[in-house]
Amino acid sequence: MAESPSNRTGAEVLAEMLSAYGVTHFFMVPSVFNLGLMEMERRTNIVRVHAHGEKAAAYMADGYARVSGRPGVCAAQVVGALNLAAGLRDAHLAHSPVIALTGGRHPMLKFRRVYQEVDDVPAFEQVTKLNATVDHVTRFPDMIRQAFRSATTGCPGPVHLQFQGNEGQIDSESGPMEPIVDARFSRVPPFRPRPDDADVAAALAQLAAAQRPVLVVGGGARMSGAGAEVIRVAEALEIPLATSLNGKQLVPATHPLSVGVVGSYSRESANKVVAAADLVCFVGSETGGMVTGFWTLPQPGTRVVQIDIDAANLGRNYPLAAAVNGDAKVTLQRLLELNGDRPAPARGEWLDQVHGICAEWRDAHGPLIGSEDAPIRPERLASELSRLVPKNAAVVVDTGHAGVWMGGYFDVSSPEQDYIRSCGHLGWAFPAGLGVKCGAPDRPVVVFTGDAGMWYHLAEIETAVRWKINTITVVNNNSGGSQTRNGYDHVYEDQGLERERELWAFSEVDFAKIAEDMGAVGIRVDKPTELEPAMARALTAGRPVIIDVRTDPAILAPRVGS
Repeated sequence: MAESPSNRTGAEVLAEMLSAYGVTHFFMVPSVFNLGLMEMERRTNIVRVHAHGEKAAAYMADGYARVSGRPGVCAAQVVGALNLAAGLRDAHLAHSPVIALTGGRHPMLKFRRVYQEVDDVPAFEQVTKLNATVDHVTRFPDMIRQAFRSATTGCPGPVHLQFQGNEGQIDSESGPMEPIVDARFSRVPPFRPRPDDADVAAALAQLAAAQRPVLVVGGGARMSGAGAEVIRVAEALEIPLATSLNGKQLVPATHPLSVGVVGSYSRESANKVVAAADLVCFVGSETGGMVTGFWTLPQPGTRVVQIDIDAANLGRNYPLAAAVNGDAKVTLQRLLELNGDRPAPARGEWLDQVHGICAEWRDAHGPLIGSEDAPIRPERLASELSRLVPKNAAVVVDTGHAGVWMGGYFDVSSPEQDYIRSCGHLGWAFPAGLGVKCGAPDRPVVVFTGDAGMWYHLAEIETAVRWKINTITVVNNNSGGSQTRNGYDHVYEDQGLERERELWAFSEVDFAKIAEDMGAVGIRVDKPTELEPAMARALTAGRPVIIDVRTDPAILAPRVGS
């Protein structure tokens, strides 16, 4: 006869289960799960990273999840829950497996105007795959298992569990429980659904018959770990390779079939190649507005093939000549098996055209990339980082102009590099980079943001120093939020008004000095020749580093989708 489960506190179960699932860091703003945090110290090696803001804690968990493939865990008490929910928006858009734990209202106190009372649960509904409450301590084991199961399966994404008590005090209660975990759901992907052979054969036939095909590789292929298979398929069928921003790391820029990032925040040559294609095959991409230039790339009427783990994405935005539902890595492996030893289709003329388009881009942008101007041109800065960032680094990039400059001018140089980008939330990159470093402690982590992005979570420099999270953050400092300037320039044109600048410009601030005052290493760069020694010093600093790079405020990034 099986023994009855022993009596345990929720705190003991929480600590032991998180550890058993492989969680190494717990990102939070106290006070929350007080007993649980104590039990983590008593029973596990989990590092409890106390951040200054709940949104930053969520971003840290997001970065941790994206680089490691394991769920990142963050937490907040009830009054900080809405800040945490806001921080999950980027993880939701990136399909990042983040598990958010919050305190919640006690049933005996609802609707009595208790201090800080708000029903936070609905706020998580639009940014999570699972949004649930834990109202009895004996539900800890099954709900924690369900959280990991939901976060990692199918198309991954964030999960929220609200625990009773404004600080999750239900963890102090006890009951008969066993901290059983299913290790399969400790990372992405837990399963690799196999595609139907007939669908793979149909996709292969379309690719083989096309005269001017292009593969567009998205974030789903990255989550699947399909980089090697993407390259093998492209080489076997002689097909040029474009990527989304989320798939950028899968195709080193040095590969002869690489054309760069397509869509918005892109490289113009990639857009021209996709526009000229007679067939586009999306691999692990939702075909959203960013990767398609708001559904102008490919042009309407172009044949499209799509491979995706989520069948609901197939044909979402384009009629499909072939649709394949399956894990990207397994699907591409099967496509190669079905192709066998067939010779590659004769595509010399198309590849010559593609190489010519890419060469034209390099020739046109060469003077910008090689500029010796001071303040530094952002094209030179982003391109220079391609050379200076270590081959095994994780590169973390903000949105806005930071995303445009790096999407178009930074080249991934090695299959060992990660390129992890914000899915639309300015200020994400710096705290996310701290999470990336926690998830990949033995690798260099280089963050790229602007001064507008750096201002969002400046306090987390102190977090990095306190927890010895030694990232390198490059700040493209032009003393303004220049991406918004485009819109203001347009509406102010010919209006005879003189105060437009106050809508996007900031005070001139030296982030290197701020970093030094907070215990980090601060380095200021004013000339292009100072970039290399600055990076060399940063890589050996042994502390968090902020590199303040002064760039020309008059230079605006190319309009997205151009």
